[in-house]
This record gives sequence, C-alpha cells and structure tokens, in this order.
Amino acid sequence: MTSTTYMPVSDSGKADLLDHLTITLPLYAAQLPVAPEDLLILAADAKSFRYALQIVSDMHAYSQSWTAYKNQLRDGSGTAIGWPVAFTLPAPIPVAVKPGIIPRLSGLVAQVKANKNYTTAIGKDLWLVGSEIVLDPISWKPVIAVQFQAGHPTIQWTKGQSAAIEIWVDRNDAEGFVLMAINTEPNTTDTYALPITGTSAMWRYKAIYLLHDVQVGQWSDVISVSVGG
Repeated sequence: MTSTTYMPVSDSGKADLLDHLTITLPLYAAQLPVAPEDLLILAADAKSFRYALQIVSDMHAYSQSWTAYKNQLRDGSGTAIGWPVAFTLPAPIPVAVKPGIIPRLSGLVAQVKANKNYTTAIGKDLWLVGSEIVLDPISWKPVIAVQFQAGHPTIQWTKGQSAAIEIWVDRNDAEGFVLMAINTEPNTTDTYALPITGTSAMWRYKAIYLLHDVQVGQWSDVISVSVGG
C-alpha cells in the first residue's frame, strides 16, 4: 500500500487534475473564494498542457512512421509509394500561456487550502486530498478504443498507475502482430502509410501496460478497424 499526495506523478495525471479543477473549482469559487481571473488562467493552462501532451504523442508516432517508411524504402518490394503525410498541428490550437503551469497550480491549491472555508470534503471533490492506493499490476488490463485523425487511427488509452504502454498492430500482411509503439502519455496515432487510394485494409490493435520497463497485467481486447486510402 502506497501513500500518495494530491499531485499526480505523471504528466497525464497532472493534465487530468487540471481538467478536473477547471470544471469543479468554479463551483466553489464564491465560497473559498477564487478570483475569476485565476479561473481563466487555470482553464487556459489546462487546455494548453493537454494540447502539448497530445502533440508530443503525435510527434513520437510521426517519427516512428518515418522510421517504418525508411525501412520499407530500404528493404521492401512492390510499386512506388508516396511520402508520409506531412505533420500539421491539429485545430483548434489553444492560446499560448506562460511557462510554469504546475507551479501556478500548486500556488492556487495552497491558496484554496489556506482558506477558512476549505474542508476535507471540498478537497476530495477537487481531487486535492491524497489517498492510499494498492498497486496490483497483475490485474491491470488496458482498455483501448480508436478514433481517426486525417484518416489515421488514433489509439485511445488511459495510463492509470503504469509507467507506459506497448501497442501492437497486425496489418493483415502475414507478419502477425508487431510492436507499433511504446508511449508514456496517451494517446497514440498510427501514422503508418495508409493503403493506396481506392483500397482498404483491416488493421488490428492490442496493448499491454509496462512497469519498470517490463510487461505487466493482461493484454487488452483486440480491436479491429478498417483503414482506407
């Protein structure tokens, strides 16, 4: 059993806390009180930090797609294939904020907790009270889903208490499941070259959590998606 503070260790956990406070803290703004400008700063910080995490994940996947493309050019066979689609920042792009999102958050939390109207019940509702958790990696099993970004599958997943996740893909090419990515922050876009225009393929994905660089728990359920050029 491990004691934790309110501040999550992982960047994804910090992003979750920022998002949660953006929604729940305004409910207590008059009681604590919290100034409207502080709430606006909190909301902008939450949006910018979440966006930055997504871009880091997308860029990592994009880099992997170029590695796969380079390997295919070097060792593959068949007809010529087009270059991978250029990476562009997805819209909407949040307004840029000043550095120091977590120090600002810590200062705001200290202000909230110092107020005479603050209670443990409020703290729990705001996720500002640490709790004891039991780590049982044997039972961990990722739950994955797929959305599409510019035609490319984006694997949706949550991190929980794991350090990272391995995502494997079967592209129905007689190779079976192969490692697609190891990511430390959700989510993961598969930027592998799509089938040529007018054709489609069925790709399958599965994932497993990592802790201390070792696979733990159970494999996720396999999900299948149809991709087309």
